[in-house]
Amino acid sequence: MTEEVGLEKKKYECLEDLPGIGPAISQKLRELGFHTVESLATATAKELEPAGIGEKKALEVIRKARSSMAISFIRADELLKMRQTVLRLTTGSKMLDELLGGGLETQTITEFYGEYGSGKSQMCHQLCVNVQLPPERGGLGGAALYIDTENTFRTERIVQMARHLGLDPEEVAKNIIFAEAYTSDHQMFLVDNADKVVKENGVRLIIVDSLTSHFRSEYLGREMLAERQQKLNKHMHKLIRLARAFNAVAVVTNQVMSKPDVFFGNAVHPVGGHIVAHTSHTRIFLRKSARGPVRIARLVSSPYLPEGERIFNITENGIEGVTEEDNPRRR
Repeated sequence: MTEEVGLEKKKYECLEDLPGIGPAISQKLRELGFHTVESLATATAKELEPAGIGEKKALEVIRKARSSMAISFIRADELLKMRQTVLRLTTGSKMLDELLGGGLETQTITEFYGEYGSGKSQMCHQLCVNVQLPPERGGLGGAALYIDTENTFRTERIVQMARHLGLDPEEVAKNIIFAEAYTSDHQMFLVDNADKVVKENGVRLIIVDSLTSHFRSEYLGREMLAERQQKLNKHMHKLIRLARAFNAVAVVTNQVMSKPDVFFGNAVHPVGGHIVAHTSHTRIFLRKSARGPVRIARLVSSPYLPEGERIFNITENGIEGVTEEDNPRRR
């Protein structure tokens, strides 16, 4: 039942292996950002039109690519078995991992949002190191792709964190593929063309820090809100496609804005509105504590985990747990 009736399952390694895709069309597809069979499997027919492929042929190409990945209707019990392929990446804090059901999930988007200095970029740096740990230590044994939009990435911080975990800082740095996005269009271009980099480098963690910075500064006023949201929507969906195709963890950080008309409850809200809220599978609100390096993480939304709060420390060693006396009352 996991295969369509009469569909021969065949593994296609590259674009040219797909029936009807010659050198000329494959080159045009690559120019559009489709470098791998995995990226084609999650594409739409309309996205392939600029390559000179008619709708009927585009649907056939996509169908063949999907058959290689066994994407089809399945029963829930079969889905349960497939869910066993979902892996988890440690944050470095046992309490925070507990809040997230064991760590950050692959094949989903995890969003960290909070005010300046709340620890969003520090978390991203730590995850870049942790993903290179072996599975028995909470890692995924893979590389990281880091797209920086606010010039916050620092190799010096990576070195500190790697040494604390007993890893070779130079080897850790080699396994972090870095790109700085200068505009929102450049940011989208980097993600649109990341499939080849992800596949060739064994990337298991994709980070965009921050997701909304360029969009927020470039699309000003209500008259540009619709266009901004449409682009953010497309950008987020491309990111989740990458995470699913390559069984990777996708992480985005997000800025916040204040709502002065809110008199009760939290007046701080993440940027991006419903588009980002619906596309992020797990949302975590980070904020400072009055106790120096202590940060508070609140799980705001998850497909199956309850809301709750945990605390963790940000020290020169990176993301660390806290002592028992600092443990807040769990919710």
